Amino acid sequence: MAVTEPAPAVPPAAQAHQSGRRTGEAGALEGILRRQSLRESAARTYARSLPIVPVRARGLTIEGADGRRYLDCLSGAGTLALGHNHPVVLEAIKKVLDSGAPLHVLDLATPVKDAFTTELFATLPAGLADDARIQFCGPAGTDAVEAALKLVRTATGRSGLLSFTGAYHGMTAGALDASGGATDVRVARLPYPQNYRCPFGVGGDRGAELAARWTENLIDDPKSGVTHPAAMILEPVQGEGGVIPAPDDWMRRMREITAARSIPLIADEVQTGVGRTGAFWAVEHSGIVPDVMVLSKAIGGSLPLAVIVYRAELDAWEPGAHAGTFRGNQLAMAAGTATLAYVRENRLADRAATLGARMLGRLQGLAAAHPCIGDVRGRGLMIGVELVDPDSPGDGAGAPPVDQALAAAVQQECLHRGLIVELGGRHSGVVRLLPPLTLTDEQAEAVLDRFADALAAAERSHRPRPRTAHLRNATGTTGTTGRAAPTGPSH
Repeated sequence: MAVTEPAPAVPPAAQAHQSGRRTGEAGALEGILRRQSLRESAARTYARSLPIVPVRARGLTIEGADGRRYLDCLSGAGTLALGHNHPVVLEAIKKVLDSGAPLHVLDLATPVKDAFTTELFATLPAGLADDARIQFCGPAGTDAVEAALKLVRTATGRSGLLSFTGAYHGMTAGALDASGGATDVRVARLPYPQNYRCPFGVGGDRGAELAARWTENLIDDPKSGVTHPAAMILEPVQGEGGVIPAPDDWMRRMREITAARSIPLIADEVQTGVGRTGAFWAVEHSGIVPDVMVLSKAIGGSLPLAVIVYRAELDAWEPGAHAGTFRGNQLAMAAGTATLAYVRENRLADRAATLGARMLGRLQGLAAAHPCIGDVRGRGLMIGVELVDPDSPGDGAGAPPVDQALAAAVQQECLHRGLIVELGGRHSGVVRLLPPLTLTDEQAEAVLDRFADALAAAERSHRPRPRTAHLRNATGTTGTTGRAAPTGPSH
C-alpha cells in the first residue's frame, strides 16, 4: 500500500474538470486562510499552527487545496480511529441516508440506536456491561464529563471531586474545574504519577506508591480540608497533559482506595478508548472496572457523539436531569457502530499495541542520538516525545526544562515535510502522535522518517551547537525512557 493513500477514484469524464477545479482551489487557498483569520475567534487553535486547507482525505492522508498531501497523525485529536473516510463508515452513513430514517429523534428509541448500544455494550469491561446504564449526552466529550459529574453528585448527595494534576477533561465550566489548568480551584488536586517529572523526585514504582499514599492520606485525614468526595475522575493515559500513561498498579490502587470508601471512580476514556492504547478500553490494561466511563471521539466514527456508561445503582436521576438536543445523532450512531465493530472484529487494539511498541522503540533509539529528546512515552498508538533544553539546569529530579520553541519548530518542520503532528504537555513541549489504528507498517516508517528529518532540521536552525552528553535509564513497561540528566536519582 502506498504511504499516502489516493483520493477517491474520479470518472474519466470528470478528470479534466477536476484538474481545473484543483487549480482554482490552490489559487483560493490564501483567500480562505485570510478570511478565516478575519472571521473566526481568537480562540482557534489548530488553524494557527497548521495553515492548510483540507479538501480531500482518505485513511492517513489529507490533501490540501494546494495539492500537497499530508500524513495525518492528529486524526481529529484521536477521533478518527479508522482514519479519514473509511469505507465501512461511509457505507454505514449512506445506508441510513438511503433508508429514509429520521436523522434527528432526541432520545427516542430507534433501530440505529439499538444497534449502537448493543455493539458498545459488547465491548465494555464485563463487570460494567453486565449491569450498566447509558446516558446519551450532547455531542462533545466535555458534555459527557459534565453529565458524569452531575450523576455522581446526585447519586451520592456529595459535591466534592478528586482529580489529578495534568488532567484534561474538556472546556465547559465543570470539566475545566477538574482539569489541570484550573485557576479557581473547587476540586481537590492529587499527584498523577509519572517517571520523567515525578512530583516526588523518584519516579518509577516508588513514585507511584508515594502518589497513592498521598491520595489515601488526603481522603482519610479529617484535617486535610477535603470533604468526602462525590467521585474521583482520572484518565488512564493523560493525553493533553503530555501523553503520560498511568502505571497499572497505581490504577488498581485508585480502584481499591475508592471502592473501600464508597467513592465512585470515573474513567475518562474520551481519547484513550476504542483500541487507541492497545486495549479496547485503556482501563483493561490494569483490569479495573470503573463505576462510570466517559466516552466520545472515536465512538462516533468521526461524527459527534458522547455518552456515559455507569453502574445501574448510580442511576438516581429524575427524567430530564440531563439532556441535549443532539443526543439522538443517528448518523453518528451508525458510523460509531461500524467503527466499534470493525475495531473489534479486526483486532485493531492488538495491532495498535504491536505497532505502537515498535514505533516507541525506534523513537527511543532516536533519543539516544538527540539530547533534546528528554523522554519518549506512550501506550499503543498514543505516543509522546518531550523536547527539552539539555544544556540548561535540570529540575529537582534532574529533568531539563521543556523547550517549547524547539517543539514548535519541530511541528513546523514536520508540516513542511508533509506530516501533521500536535503539541501537548506542560508548556506545549511534547510532540504527540495519534495516527489511525489502520496505520500500515510502511506508513509508520514514513511517519518516523519524516519526524526524524524534521527534528534534525529544527535542531540545526534552533540550537546550532555541539551536542552534550546524554545519559538515560532503562525504559519502563509504558515505553517511558527514564530520566535524562546524570544528576537524577536512579529507580
